[in-house]
Amino acid sequence: MEIRYAERKDTAVILNFIKDLAVYENMLDQVVATEELLGEWLFDKKAAEVIFAMEDGKEVGFALFFHNFSTFLGRAGIYLEDLFVLPEYRGKGYGKGLLRKLAQIALERGCGRLEWACLDWNKPSIDFYLSLGAQPMDEWTTYRLTGETLQQMAQ
Repeated sequence: MEIRYAERKDTAVILNFIKDLAVYENMLDQVVATEELLGEWLFDKKAAEVIFAMEDGKEVGFALFFHNFSTFLGRAGIYLEDLFVLPEYRGKGYGKGLLRKLAQIALERGCGRLEWACLDWNKPSIDFYLSLGAQPMDEWTTYRLTGETLQQMAQ
């Protein structure tokens, strides 16, 4: 399996994967990302990175990730924001290959952990993650400020 890092010329491919994931998660109406925004934040500001799983020169899966930081470990970790494999390529090891590459990147960079979130209803993904030995963090709840509430908090 070939894994490659995304380049600026891949912003349309990245956006298509984001939209495909959003369709799967019934959240397409929430996608406001554009190729221009992805270019700025991924390649100018380097706020996140993307890797692709490839088959015969075609991108069949992607992972978007960035560094976070654990104060308890005293080192950075990798947070996996998105992992998606095109439906017709599932079951061939591409998801596991992407996670394996992320684990390698984490170790190469001296990171203390690799973590991600998964929607509670997404049983196929949960079963997949559990089969890899991933541990759910049931005692944690994610909180978020966006849009109007984020603006109000900033005032």
